[in-house]
Amino acid sequence: MGEGLDDILAQQLDVVFCGINPGVTAAAQGHHFAGRGNRFWRTLHLAGFTSQQLLPERDRSILDYGCGLTAVVERPTARADQLSAHEFAAAAAAFERKIGSYAPRFVAFLGKAAYCALSAQRDVAWGPQSKTFGNAAVWVLPNPSGRNRAFSLEQLVEAYRQLCVAAGARPL
Repeated sequence: MGEGLDDILAQQLDVVFCGINPGVTAAAQGHHFAGRGNRFWRTLHLAGFTSQQLLPERDRSILDYGCGLTAVVERPTARADQLSAHEFAAAAAAFERKIGSYAPRFVAFLGKAAYCALSAQRDVAWGPQSKTFGNAAVWVLPNPSGRNRAFSLEQLVEAYRQLCVAAGARPL
């Protein structure tokens, strides 16, 4: 298994989607959100970010839609709860510099855990946040992991669609 995943980033994207950390399957395959049960690519398409549903093997094509991909913690795990608070703290400064250097309009944290750890807040609301991160507007979205059954596909799509509208994203 590889050590994490390469970022898929470019300067001044509309949205950078920020996972908590790579899943074991994604890291092993070398592609973001590659787990069979992960709903990220389907949600992204249905929410209006892409004109077609992208395959994990074509994850780099997300750049064509003004979006990028990264993770707060590089270490792959089977579950996000296998990460320690220390790992988030150790990654925080470098991660904020990364976002600042790429200068996206929005950074979308997929799940509350990473943003809570980075912002030193115990709880945050879903959706837009009042503070910026690395000079990007912050949005917190439900995690699309197949393990997160607290949100149906329809609820995921609606939450992501709100960011799509706010970002003015237009599929090719």
